[in-house]
Amino acid sequence: MGPAVTSLALLCLCSLGLCVPTGTADAPPAQAFQPEVKKARGDVPDILPEPEPEPTSPVSDFETSYNYVLSRLAGMDQAIHKLNVGHYTLDVKVSQLMDRLSRMDAKVGELEDNIREVYQHSKDNRKETGRLEGCQKGHRMGYKCYLVYNSYEDYAGAARKCLERGGRMAMPRDRREQEALADYVKSFFHPGNWPVWLGINDLRSEGMYVFDDGTRVSYFQWRKHFLSSQPDGGKRENCVAMSSDDGDWWDHYCDRTMNYVCEFDDRVAL
Repeated sequence: MGPAVTSLALLCLCSLGLCVPTGTADAPPAQAFQPEVKKARGDVPDILPEPEPEPTSPVSDFETSYNYVLSRLAGMDQAIHKLNVGHYTLDVKVSQLMDRLSRMDAKVGELEDNIREVYQHSKDNRKETGRLEGCQKGHRMGYKCYLVYNSYEDYAGAARKCLERGGRMAMPRDRREQEALADYVKSFFHPGNWPVWLGINDLRSEGMYVFDDGTRVSYFQWRKHFLSSQPDGGKRENCVAMSSDDGDWWDHYCDRTMNYVCEFDDRVAL
C-alpha cells in the first residue's frame, strides 16, 4: 500500500484510540480499552439531600386556623339546627300529649260523675229495699214499721246501719208506740231477754235525752225498782236500750255491742 493509505489507516486508528506511538513497536501491548467515567464536579455531591420544607408564613397559619374555626362553627350551627328541630318536635309532641291528657281528664271527670250517680242510685235502691224489707218482715204501727236486727253493733254502728237501710233507730214517742214496740221485741226474742238499742241518748248534755233526729224525748219508760232504778250511769252511760222481756229502758255505755231496732216510714199507710 502507498504511504497515503497507511497514513489514513493510522489516522483512523488514532481516532479510535488504538494507535501506537512511533518508536514503541516493541512496547508491551496496550491495556484493553476502558471508557473514562466522567466525574461530576467536585462541589456537587453524588447523592442530593432531600429538599428542606419551606418555612410557613404567619399569614398561612392564620388562614389555616381561621378556616378550622369556620368549619367548627359550621358544625356547631348544624348541631344547633338539629337541636332546634328536635326541640320543636318535642314541643309539638308535648302539646299533643297535653291535649290528650286534657281530653282524658274530661272523660275521667265524666266517669267520676257517672260513678257518683250510680253510687247514689245504689244507695237509694238499698234504702228503698231496706224500707220495703222493714215493712214486709217487721211490725207495722201506724205510719211506722219496726224491724229487729239480730246482729251486734255499738250505738253509732247501729245508727249507721239503720240509715244505710233507709230508716233510723227506733224512737217511740208516746205510750202507744212504746207498748207496740215492746210487744214486738218481746215476741221476737221470746223466751229470752236481750237488750236492743233505741235511738235515744244524752250525749250532748247530761240528763237531757234526745232522739237521733235531735228532738227532745217527752215520754220515758225507765226501769223503776227499789234496787236499781234507771238511769243510773251518770256521765259514763249515755245511750238507751230496751230490755226485751218487759220493755223497760236502761242507760248503757255507748260502745257496748247489742242488737238494735230500726224504724221505717210506711208509705203504703201514708
